[in-house]
Amino acid sequence: MERFRNWQNKGFTLVELALVLVIIGLLITGVLKGEALIENAKTKKLINQKESLTAAYYSFYDRYNAFPGDENIPTIPPNDTNNGNQNGQIAGNEYWYLFQDLVLAQIINGSYNGTANSCPTNPYGSWVQIQWNAALQSNAVVFNAIPYDTAEQVDRKYDDGVYNTGSIRANTIYTTQTNKVVYWRM
Repeated sequence: MERFRNWQNKGFTLVELALVLVIIGLLITGVLKGEALIENAKTKKLINQKESLTAAYYSFYDRYNAFPGDENIPTIPPNDTNNGNQNGQIAGNEYWYLFQDLVLAQIINGSYNGTANSCPTNPYGSWVQIQWNAALQSNAVVFNAIPYDTAEQVDRKYDDGVYNTGSIRANTIYTTQTNKVVYWRM
C-alpha cells in the first residue's frame, strides 16, 4: 500500500493537467486575437490614409483649379519651385512634386521636398504615391508592399474583389502570397 501512495504523489492529476492546458489555450487565443487587432488597425489606417489623400488632392484642385504636382503656374502654390505640365495626369517627376505642393498649400503637414522618394509611408512601412494609372485611366493612390490578404480584403470591401478589374487593382493575383502594389482610383 505504501508503494501505491508514493506512485500517486509523483505525477500530476488529471485536473492539474486540464487546468494547465486551459491556461495555455487562453494565452494562445489572446496572442492570436491581439495580432488580428493589430492587422485590422493597419487596414483601417490604410483606408483612412487613402481618404485623407483624396480629400487633400481635391482640396488643392478646388483651391487652384489644377492638380497638385501637375500644375504649371509658378505662383501655385506659394513658394513652389517645381511645375508639371498640367495635362491632368500625375506622371514622371510630378508625383514627387505633388506632396510638396500639398505642403506648400498648407493642406497637409510634412517635409516633402519634391525630390525622388519624398513621399509618405503606408501603415506597412513602404511608400504611398498618387500617380497616373493607364489601366484605370485615372490618377490613383498607389500603396506599395501591401500584404496579399489585406489587398484582397480591401478590394472585396470597397470594390469587386478581382485583382485586375474595378477601381481597386493589384499588380498580381491575390492568391500568390506576395506583397502587392495596390492602385486605388481617385
